[in-house]
Amino acid sequence: METLKEVCKCMPAKKKNAKKDAKPLGERDKLKLEIARELGILEQVENEGWDSLSNALCGKVGGLMSKRLRQPKV
Repeated sequence: METLKEVCKCMPAKKKNAKKDAKPLGERDKLKLEIARELGILEQVENEGWDSLSNALCGKVGGLMSKRLRQPKV
């Protein structure tokens, strides 16, 4: 019978902040990044991901997104 250590050697290690397959950014994703840049949190998002933000910051980003999406385009 194999030990846990032997089984784990066969499994590839998961990288915590591994980037997923690059997909083209949608309009909302671009808006989200633009707002993150304006709030000064873009670097944190790029380095640590969206999961690293507090609930308050996520709410602020979402609130600003919805506000801008409701505004008529000029």
